[in-house]
Amino acid sequence: MEVLSDLNTFAKILTDKGYNGYFHTQGAYPGKLKDSIGEYLENCRNGTEGTPKPVLLITGYLQWAGENKPHVECSMWVKHLNGKFFLNKMEVKRKDQYGHLLKQSELTNLSVVNAPKIKEAIALVSDAPQQKAVPKSRGFRH
Repeated sequence: MEVLSDLNTFAKILTDKGYNGYFHTQGAYPGKLKDSIGEYLENCRNGTEGTPKPVLLITGYLQWAGENKPHVECSMWVKHLNGKFFLNKMEVKRKDQYGHLLKQSELTNLSVVNAPKIKEAIALVSDAPQQKAVPKSRGFRH
């Protein structure tokens, strides 16, 4: 399902879903989602970056607790056509503090509207909390 949006609408929908951290567009241009994409496109218009790619790779962290802790990364492939944007694919990865992959989830046939909220995306690669077995109470003995 393709939903075409201009940059403002595209960024607002994802920001409202919790994607409000910092991202990189095409491996550079760090900033909030709208700013990162906008700066990349501006550099394309100025001739610094060349012609804009039809599919942009946008990467960022969804969860970060420090360098020595596991983290969750997100990669989004965003089609860009005549000033309109739509989400094509999303990949969410949980990695350990050394960068080794712990768990990965790939979502395809997405649209910006049906993309998961950030908590749902993190849950895709998080281990379910283990529940401790509570021993049955044997009741009172008289």
